[in-house]
Amino acid sequence: MWSAVMDAPFGKVGIRVAASQVREIVYLPRSSALIAPDTPLAQQAVTQIERYFAQPYAAFDLPLADLGTPFQRRVWHAISAIPQGQVLTYGQLAQQIGSVPRAVGQACGSNRWPLVIPCHRVVAANGIGGFAHHAGDDFFRQIKGWLLAHEGVLRFAA
Repeated sequence: MWSAVMDAPFGKVGIRVAASQVREIVYLPRSSALIAPDTPLAQQAVTQIERYFAQPYAAFDLPLADLGTPFQRRVWHAISAIPQGQVLTYGQLAQQIGSVPRAVGQACGSNRWPLVIPCHRVVAANGIGGFAHHAGDDFFRQIKGWLLAHEGVLRFAA
């Protein structure tokens, strides 16, 4: 199922690759078993994610699978333009792309490549907001808080 499962400061990260593309990156609980990378691309993903955990301004350069609807890809492109250490609200991002906050939130939650496409940088107008379609899940909210704090956005620290 996974091409690699690696340690993360908040648990584990699962990576799935196929056909020379990263198909998915998923946050997993600490109890998940580690899996050594089974392809050079999986190793490349692990290396780049480890670099990000060590230095939040590290850039990603991974071939992502061509997935998602045209609208989702447009939202993901806009998310990718948010600089490290900064956040936009769902409403601000929606205004930028000519949409509505709820649709932006749904596209954020459907992002298959968190960290690479940093959806954690999109927050609610009145707080941290949901994360990965897990709005009420403390595990995912803590991950989002950790990622924002790691990038210097301390007002959302977990």
